[in-house]
Amino acid sequence: MLPTPEDPYGISKLAVEMDLKCTHEMFGLNYVIFRPHNVYGEYQNLGDKYRNVVGIFMNQLMQKKPLTIFGDGKQTRAFSYIGDVAPYIANCVEVPAAYNQVFNIGADQEFTVNELANTVCDVMGMSGQVRHLDARNEVMHAYADHSKVQKIFNIQSGYTLKQGLQLMADWAKTAGSRESDKFKGIEIKEKLPPIWQED
Repeated sequence: MLPTPEDPYGISKLAVEMDLKCTHEMFGLNYVIFRPHNVYGEYQNLGDKYRNVVGIFMNQLMQKKPLTIFGDGKQTRAFSYIGDVAPYIANCVEVPAAYNQVFNIGADQEFTVNELANTVCDVMGMSGQVRHLDARNEVMHAYADHSKVQKIFNIQSGYTLKQGLQLMADWAKTAGSRESDKFKGIEIKEKLPPIWQED
């Protein structure tokens, strides 16, 4: 599909893709672009309360805090385990058929954020309360077609959500909870989620 990003984050990523394409056409630089989505796994920054919902949930559980969900939690995402993504990115330079191509990469099965919260509690072996916050301006259902990357890289089935979350949970419990740093020096606070301004 033709990308039509609706926010500065998406626009910045598309700008890099356009720059790489232009650089290839002008100077012959080969590139491979991956569009991974909702990646989680060991060594993720558990102290980042602004992004990466899996790490946020695990950290909140270890701190005995409620799991915070924007909106009703019915938005769906295909949460992708790092072991199903990173090896293909790392080895792409050895796959000439991938040169100057764009690939979606990640899990094929979608889950609601509510389902994710329940599964995280399960693999962590902890019970948790859910705190629903005001909904953000975000896509309700995000998914991608992976047929191209599966063909070029011969990708077979990967980890299930529960398998990947269990691997991360085992690591997270060993690593321990982390305190989150707050954004500082923000000049424009309009539409910033109130929870991001809490202590």
